[in-house]
Amino acid sequence: MLIGLLTVLLAAAAAATAVYRARAAGAAADVPEPVEILLGPQDLRQLLSSPGTGAKEGKSPAPPLLSSSQTLKRLRELALGTPVTGESGPEHAAVKAAAVAATEEGAMLRQLAPRRPSLLPQLIRAANDDAAPRRELAAIIRRDPSLVGHLLEMANSSFYRVTERPIESIDRAVVLLGSEGIRSLIAAAAMQPIFRVDSGPFPRFAQTVWEHAWRSANAAVVHAAMVERADPFAAELLSLVWGLADVVLFRAVLESYTTTQSGGRLQPDATVIATLLESRSVDVARRIGANWELSAGSLAALEQQVGAAEPVTPLGRSLRFGRIVGALALLRIGGVIDEATAVASFPSSSLGREQLERMWVRLTKGGQTAGDSAKAPQQRL
Repeated sequence: MLIGLLTVLLAAAAAATAVYRARAAGAAADVPEPVEILLGPQDLRQLLSSPGTGAKEGKSPAPPLLSSSQTLKRLRELALGTPVTGESGPEHAAVKAAAVAATEEGAMLRQLAPRRPSLLPQLIRAANDDAAPRRELAAIIRRDPSLVGHLLEMANSSFYRVTERPIESIDRAVVLLGSEGIRSLIAAAAMQPIFRVDSGPFPRFAQTVWEHAWRSANAAVVHAAMVERADPFAAELLSLVWGLADVVLFRAVLESYTTTQSGGRLQPDATVIATLLESRSVDVARRIGANWELSAGSLAALEQQVGAAEPVTPLGRSLRFGRIVGALALLRIGGVIDEATAVASFPSSSLGREQLERMWVRLTKGGQTAGDSAKAPQQRL
């Protein structure tokens, strides 16, 4: 009996040692703690040969990953309401050339792009001055009835609203949202009307571009404040200006179709619009920013968006981050991609899980299907 007991104990010790070594080497990360201490050699070999994490039988495959260019391409298709494939025919070459010329020539660009909202500089200064009384900020806003209406409309939206009771006055909005909250609303409320253009054969375009610019601005604000320690308002304003550039370029293309052909037989082509948005939008945004007398740092942040290289300034990185996250959020809301793909395609950043989750829930609020959960995007290390 003693010999038999000794044999069992030695076998158990050998098995336990083998499991420990395998775990230490990383060869059997999924080996469970043994419930039975008696493991035979055949049992141990079966455990050690089990697939590692991520390859278990029955586990869902990794979700597809969208690159930044793929994300923005799908967003353009969502805005235009049609897939964009192939190249436009040679008959559209004159239209493309005319649209490019219109956005490069200063006088024509000023006709296509609206002037900077007249109250924007005063609002920026008042919102950035912590010593300025809040009633001064409210007084500036009241000078523009249109701005008042848009500001209250946005303050009562599910994204910004902070209480159950509706906000019915500028004074209350300023008190409840504070200078930071009001500042965040100023640019959007001042610029939203200029996104409302006749979209002609592409009825979803203007609204989709506005939704993207608005979400991009909010994501860029979070990134600038929490990661880069850059000016959040500059990141927000640049995101909106970039969205405005999309609208201006879109208008230039549609007008070029009218002015460069006889008889109106050539119909606006989605591929032409998508191609110019991809290649020219940043340059148009920079030109608008220069006309609006934005700072050199802001213009540099826009210039850094050309190509796939990582922007070199904090503001440039926040602008890029916001642009991609805003697109992913809108694609998720529109049902173009599922939650897993959106999460997998999220840009890497040093934002914490909780910060990411709060931001993602806000950006996609009200746009998820029943049963979905807004999981925080994970960092790709």
